[in-house]
Amino acid sequence: MTDIIKHECGIAVIRLLKPLDYYYQKYGSWQYGLDKLYLLMEKQHNRGQEGAGLGAVKLEASPGNEYIFRERAVGSGAIADIFSRVHSSFRQFTGEQLKDIDFVKQSVPFASELFIGHLRYSTTGKSGLTYVHPLLRRNNWASRSLALAGNFNMTNVDEMFGQLIEEGQHPREFADTFVMLESIGHYLDREVQYQYDHLQNSNLSGQQLSHQIEEKLDIPFLLKRASKIWDGGYALCGLIGSGDAFALRDPWGIRSAFYYYDDEVAVVASERPVIQTAFNLKKEEVHELQPGEAFVVKRDGSITLHQIQEKKEKITPCSFERIYFSRGSDYDIYRERKKLGELLVPKIIETIDDDFDNTVFSFIPNTAEVAYYGMQQGLEDHFNHKKAQTILEKRDSLSKEEIDAILSKRVRSEKVAIKDIKLRTFIAQGNTRNDLAAHVYDVTYGSLRRDVDNLVIIDDSIVRGTTLKQSIIKILDRLDPKKIVIVSSSPQIRYPDCYGIDMSRMSEFIAFKAAIELLKERGMQHIIEETYKKSVAQKNKRKEEIINHVKEIYAPFTDEEVSLKIAQMLTSKDIKAEVQIVFQSIEDLHKACPNNNGDWYFSGNYPTPGGNRLVNSAFINYIEGEENIPRQYLLNFNRTQND
Repeated sequence: MTDIIKHECGIAVIRLLKPLDYYYQKYGSWQYGLDKLYLLMEKQHNRGQEGAGLGAVKLEASPGNEYIFRERAVGSGAIADIFSRVHSSFRQFTGEQLKDIDFVKQSVPFASELFIGHLRYSTTGKSGLTYVHPLLRRNNWASRSLALAGNFNMTNVDEMFGQLIEEGQHPREFADTFVMLESIGHYLDREVQYQYDHLQNSNLSGQQLSHQIEEKLDIPFLLKRASKIWDGGYALCGLIGSGDAFALRDPWGIRSAFYYYDDEVAVVASERPVIQTAFNLKKEEVHELQPGEAFVVKRDGSITLHQIQEKKEKITPCSFERIYFSRGSDYDIYRERKKLGELLVPKIIETIDDDFDNTVFSFIPNTAEVAYYGMQQGLEDHFNHKKAQTILEKRDSLSKEEIDAILSKRVRSEKVAIKDIKLRTFIAQGNTRNDLAAHVYDVTYGSLRRDVDNLVIIDDSIVRGTTLKQSIIKILDRLDPKKIVIVSSSPQIRYPDCYGIDMSRMSEFIAFKAAIELLKERGMQHIIEETYKKSVAQKNKRKEEIINHVKEIYAPFTDEEVSLKIAQMLTSKDIKAEVQIVFQSIEDLHKACPNNNGDWYFSGNYPTPGGNRLVNSAFINYIEGEENIPRQYLLNFNRTQND
């Protein structure tokens, strides 16, 4: 993806199922869980570079000693910062003390059995340490203390906020992060109180009573009550101070979560290959948490799976996880990305008029490399078929030399562009800034025959097109190709996301801007006005009744017409080569990624009712010039207006 966007957060949970001295004896360190969490977080560093957080819970802390710990930091080096601080806290103890497991269990911070980790990308306009997970809700009752981390965006924060008010609470923040913490915390409090009331007449008191309450906590029940009205995508993890842990996935399957457990450890993470790498596992040993399902580990180490919310009839796991966000080292994702490249071959052949002799193929940026391999394989299959067909048709007249010449032909591939350095273009202004941006990549001179060769470059997706226009097309044009073909392995991104990706403004999408330009050019501005009026007319409707009218902006045009307009808009007047842009079709996206059919970015088919409400709001904000107002404030404003 040449346009950088902020996206999916990363989560990790580790629960050690043996006493700390077990790991000390077997692995030579009681820090086994901490070290594994570090690996899980580093392997998911791509999922969040604005901040990171670490939480831990001790199972056997005696009264007077802390039992729940947290470290958080902001910035791209946050993981190193938080683990450095944790290890620095060990320096106050002597070597002998750190070898005494009983002392370690009671006195050393973060010498724990439960760990939670989080990597943050803010997608709602709010950032800073306050918003870095895990969020912590402390209480002198361990069973009422909660550490929460997740990969989520909720579309109905206003409803969730209102629910808390109806329960008598006074929420301090209108943000889904805090609303979810207070929602789960509220039902955790009620569950503790319920168990307390039922045990009050028993002969138990003090710590015995507390331990009985902790044993009887019904985590699935409280999760079911808390999540009843949630609308959005989420993979949520939590630690309860008394020693329970859980992970919960949304019933539409939008956000991803995977788990593994054996007799030593239970693990949850956002991606499968990071668990495989950290614990040296085969693909089949790591399982995907199903939509609406919770993975629960009780204080006693028992592990259970529960269907918290009914799995939706049509589940819609995010397709962008497969195209771009998740690590390409995953067994299935690697093959799917190759297939995405391969399925583009017919369109590519059409754009170059089947002229392989005078076409060079490459990729940019590095995240498109796997799709490039698939494209190359598809091109070679096509090319080999052509060669075989030629030999068969002319077999009676071809000489050995001519056959050798046909067989020696190859698909021409080159490393045409290299990202050299990360230029700090913010130091410049105006045209100077654009000139600096044009030098982010270097080209390999001599990789093309000037004014003879076509150049086909595959990218994994095109969002804004800014980098293409300001940098990539300009530097590729320096090689003097006859034609530049930019190929996107994803379809046209037309609609905002509302489930955890920083794509919320209509004006960010080059496809949307192209459709608006086409409407204006063809005298069809009335469609823009009518769409606006229809969207405004729905503002006071229940989210379940709202229709995505923004689809009407694209309805008059074919995909090819929009692609042609995008190419025109991204081609500066000083570009000498002809520029074409080819996009994946939604149908072929589904062929390549059959199990991840969440395509709302491309189709506008949002899986939850709140999605339609937010896409209409995004269009209204575009027309009214209010796109820079954070989403939470707009939702709060809408809620106030509706009241």
